[in-house]
Amino acid sequence: MGYLSEEKHALVTAAVAEAELKTSGEIVTVLADRSDGYTDVILVWAAALAFSAMSLFAAFPEPFLEFWDSLSGGWGTDWTTGGLATVTILLGLLAFALTWACFSHPVLRYRVIPSPVKEARAHEAAIRHFKVGAERRTHGRTGVLLYLSMREHRAEIVADEAIATRVPAEIWGEAMVDMLAEVSRGRIAEGLAAGVRDVGKVLAEHFPRDADDQNELPDRLIEV
Repeated sequence: MGYLSEEKHALVTAAVAEAELKTSGEIVTVLADRSDGYTDVILVWAAALAFSAMSLFAAFPEPFLEFWDSLSGGWGTDWTTGGLATVTILLGLLAFALTWACFSHPVLRYRVIPSPVKEARAHEAAIRHFKVGAERRTHGRTGVLLYLSMREHRAEIVADEAIATRVPAEIWGEAMVDMLAEVSRGRIAEGLAAGVRDVGKVLAEHFPRDADDQNELPDRLIEV
């Protein structure tokens, strides 16, 4: 099940169609649940916490061993070097498994991913979608992608070569602000539509519509 109903999809599609009436540019919108699964980051977390647990045991073994003895009825255990090594390894494996299990839950996972990592992955995902759906697929290389990733709370605007050479990246700032202002209030479709309208104004200024202009890319919102 996606984030938006058919009615909300239609709202974004209509905004794209209206914006393209005044420009030869082509606007593509993508709404993603997430930009990445972050398995590698969770692996690092699990390994780091497992190593920390083993290091803590090596530095302060008495509390752990006393707890273990209490589980066995309070009888003291004559720990050998091999036994201590086994406990150390088991403790590390337990910490690794618990960390992996906890961070497998999406709510927890996306809370422990560093913001720079989420920003970088969202940008990479936007570039991938742009290369597949918009890059060099228009006659004048005038495609623009609006990408919104819900789990990361990130948005990206990626422009094709002809646009990027004439429109500075900071120009898209107003579109980003208007889009995220609506999205932060839970109005996802309205936010995308606002971003589309702002992008359309910029494109109309720099790339006005030709008399024989053709619609080269689909107007519909792509939800992945």
